[in-house]
Amino acid sequence: MLLWSTGFVGAKYGLPYADPFVFLSVRILIAAFILFVIALVLKLPISIGASAIRRSSLIGFFLHACYLGGVFFSISKGLPAGVAAVVTSLQPVLVSLMAVKILGEQLKAKQVAGLVIGLIGVVLVLGPTFEQDIPASSVIGILIALIGSTTATLLQKKFGTDVPLISGTAYQYLASGLILAIAAVATSGTRIQWSGQFIVAFVWLIGGISVGAILLLLWLLNTGSAASVSSLFYLVPPATAVEAFLLFGEKVNTQGFLGIGVTALGVWLVIAN
Repeated sequence: MLLWSTGFVGAKYGLPYADPFVFLSVRILIAAFILFVIALVLKLPISIGASAIRRSSLIGFFLHACYLGGVFFSISKGLPAGVAAVVTSLQPVLVSLMAVKILGEQLKAKQVAGLVIGLIGVVLVLGPTFEQDIPASSVIGILIALIGSTTATLLQKKFGTDVPLISGTAYQYLASGLILAIAAVATSGTRIQWSGQFIVAFVWLIGGISVGAILLLLWLLNTGSAASVSSLFYLVPPATAVEAFLLFGEKVNTQGFLGIGVTALGVWLVIAN
């Protein structure tokens, strides 16, 4: 989660120098190449079958194109990194809710209360931003990111556990990287300025996030329950808030901290046994 939280900061650190979709596309296509090389060096299977490639591509679309694309787009439009982290930290709530629908489980009273409390927490965090000049497109972008990460988590747990981790993730990146490249061309967003600051952010996002954090996430999903793994995401907003304050001076007021705490309480009520 410490690695994951730096993804929001890395996005804000590099986005002044590149358009969001081309930034992501180049980043994850390079990550795909790195993972294919790792698979070759470790003599892991690269030819994993058409079915596994299709499943990996679908998971990659939601996890990388929708989730990462939504986060990068919303931050590029002015949404604070800390707010983006709080909104996407609602993923455990949605995972639990959708798992009920998919698996036929029943929600307990405290879980329903947790859903309501979590939403109240997000409203508290987002409240100060309503007074800022933040485009509606950034809010839509972060909601797409939330839906994307939720869907990817459920798909990975249901269809991706038998796919080889390294090569499967490489195919995820390959498919979503091509989709994001198309999005970059379609929106005429192909600008990259290779400054020192951008290169630092770019290298960290590839190594620390695309290789490190994503592989850890998928490994945890393969070995643990979707709800328990997703519950870790409520730890991201506090870490991101501290990092954003130290690097960018993004301040979280008393209402924001209260909102983070309320959101964490809501998530805990949903996922606690």
